[in-house]
Amino acid sequence: MITSKIISNGILRALATILIIGIVLYFLYSIQTVIVYLCISLLLCLIANPFVQFLKNKLKFGNSLAATTTLLLFLLLLVGFIFLFVPLIISQANNLSLLDTHNLQKQFMETERSIELYFNIPHVDLNKVLKSSRVTSMLDLSYFTSFLNSILGFMADMGMGLVSVFFITFFFVKDQDAFKATARRILPDSNEEKILNSITKINHFLTRYFIGLLLQLTVVFILYLIVLIIFGNKNAFVIAFLCAILNIIPYIGPIIGTILAGILTMISMIGMDFQSEILPKTIYVIIGFLVVQAIDNNISQPIISSKSVNSHPLEIFLITLISGITFGIVGMIIAIPVFTMIKVILKEFFPDNKIVSVLTERI
Repeated sequence: MITSKIISNGILRALATILIIGIVLYFLYSIQTVIVYLCISLLLCLIANPFVQFLKNKLKFGNSLAATTTLLLFLLLLVGFIFLFVPLIISQANNLSLLDTHNLQKQFMETERSIELYFNIPHVDLNKVLKSSRVTSMLDLSYFTSFLNSILGFMADMGMGLVSVFFITFFFVKDQDAFKATARRILPDSNEEKILNSITKINHFLTRYFIGLLLQLTVVFILYLIVLIIFGNKNAFVIAFLCAILNIIPYIGPIIGTILAGILTMISMIGMDFQSEILPKTIYVIIGFLVVQAIDNNISQPIISSKSVNSHPLEIFLITLISGITFGIVGMIIAIPVFTMIKVILKEFFPDNKIVSVLTERI
């Protein structure tokens, strides 16, 4: 018989459960920065694992020395990445300082008239459009200086984060065997083997995925570099590298990279004739980048991604698309790793399920 006491106890338990969940969520929200650091450190650990194993197995390094060497390599790559963009920033600042906005506006208007005459388009007063949109005022060097100061401030704020991430990553890499041993003691005996097998497989597949991603970015970088060199773009190496990095964001990243390459190409040619030099070369660069993206999207990306995580290219496309619609850009970036983790876990815990067996038959 259900009494008022039972009902009140149930309500109290429900309220207590809600309160505990709320406290836990608030706590997780409060330490979200630490959680981000842990996730980044785990990611770096997965990327570093093949190199660490090489140092330990082939060169007979100890755990501490292998971890230290790997993190020093990461640090050198980070410093090199930062200093790689210094010449680009300086050159673009110099180009912007030489910008003649009046002459640029005049060339825009001449181009507009040529297009109108060629295509028989009704006249549009570009001068009024430029004035109303204040485009010329936005091309002032002070905007670039303000942007640069913001970047430097952001880098300063990220200093503590980088130190924290490298510190955590060091111990993740150095003591991963100890972590596994601790996990064996903590995990319930009934599921211990399944959980450890899942962790091992996830580590294997994600390591392959990040190596494949690095290979894909390298291919894109080389193709971008060839395009920029063909059309005589200054700072071709840096621009190609930056645009290749943006390819980490599926589908949207290449578009951003193409727009960025077009803008940097135009800025690098400030002072030249707009109609005969700047506009044609910018169009050629954009077309070249679109060709590279077509090659990447239809050949290198599906093959490398599907081989690295043993998934069908259509499967990867659909998962990335769904994640992008649901969680935005971040969802698109983490879609394949998270989907791979889910597949591995389902394979270990529900191997007899028909749907799971179909989805995970290639794992």
